[in-house]
Amino acid sequence: MTTIRRATATDLTELSILFDLYRVFYNKETDLPGAKKFLEDVLRTNASVIFLADEDGKVIGFTQLYPQFSSTRMKKFWLLNDLYVLQEYRGKGVSKQLIETAKEWTRQTNATGLLLETGKDNHIGNQLYPSTGFSLYNETNFYWWENS
Repeated sequence: MTTIRRATATDLTELSILFDLYRVFYNKETDLPGAKKFLEDVLRTNASVIFLADEDGKVIGFTQLYPQFSSTRMKKFWLLNDLYVLQEYRGKGVSKQLIETAKEWTRQTNATGLLLETGKDNHIGNQLYPSTGFSLYNETNFYWWENS
């Protein structure tokens, strides 16, 4: 049975492995020490909230939320920045459980909503998110500047 729980520092080793796999999925070079350091920092400083999917004591997926603020709404919202499930557990509703937990966290923290971004070529994600109540937002253009 899959349970969803909030990550703590004791989950760092298992979570780092999944986080590294997530980054590789998005075409980044593997960097397990870097993943562990990054996660250690965000957990220590409470820079994000991470929920884990746990199946019989094994971490099989996670989602990471970052707090953001809307000036016009004068409220906090959450950026669902990361969502990953081990390949052998996909298609079993684990992603939906993680998303529902993120939505419940949004309600508990009295935030205005959840925002996420995914690639146009992420066919699975682009089917998953609308099926969990997300709407495609076409009201603004998204621009990126990279400090190289």
